[in-house]
Amino acid sequence: MTIALTLVGYGCGIVLGLLFGLGRLADRRWISYPSKWFIDFFRGTPLLVQILLIHTALIPTLFGHSLGFFVSGAVALTLNSSAYIAEIFRAGIQSLDKGQMEAARSLGMPKGVAMRQIILPQAFRRMVPPLGNELIALLKDSSLVTVIAATDILYAAKVVAGAYQRFWEPYIFAAILYLMLTWVCTKIIAYVEKRFSTSYVPAKRSSLFSMKRSS
Repeated sequence: MTIALTLVGYGCGIVLGLLFGLGRLADRRWISYPSKWFIDFFRGTPLLVQILLIHTALIPTLFGHSLGFFVSGAVALTLNSSAYIAEIFRAGIQSLDKGQMEAARSLGMPKGVAMRQIILPQAFRRMVPPLGNELIALLKDSSLVTVIAATDILYAAKVVAGAYQRFWEPYIFAAILYLMLTWVCTKIIAYVEKRFSTSYVPAKRSSLFSMKRSS
């Protein structure tokens, strides 16, 4: 359950984070302002409060009843992670030289195509470490869904501790399980980072600047 909640929250968070990150950089205020408000709200309020609001207020209001702890937990983790991921995308895109976009636009490339084919591939290399850190943070934060009776690792530890009145063994074992999961995530992130740093060659960047100079 812990792995499922983390993967759903992180996967959907990347999609929403990309949308809100691009919205944050939009020139139109009716796009950039709502994106900024969304990011500020979910980064500025505790995840525990967000989980309780979504589980006890938002979903019952929209659907008339609760949809279960998994839906509530996944929605809360998705919205929370997307706010942080949006800032990662924004910072990664803005860290690139503005000449990248100017060179693409000078060659007649639409802004959306330039962002997809030129800017994002280069920015993603720089975003791998912070995106990995967000995955690890989300994995650990998923333990908060135990407050809505989600049957995750921490909930199982609480049940065992309450049943046998022994607290050292279940909670230490839960900590070890989280440590093992974060270790696996760390190794995967290190592999992805190494793979991108050695295999990606920014050919389009060189070609764009050479074409701009020649023109």
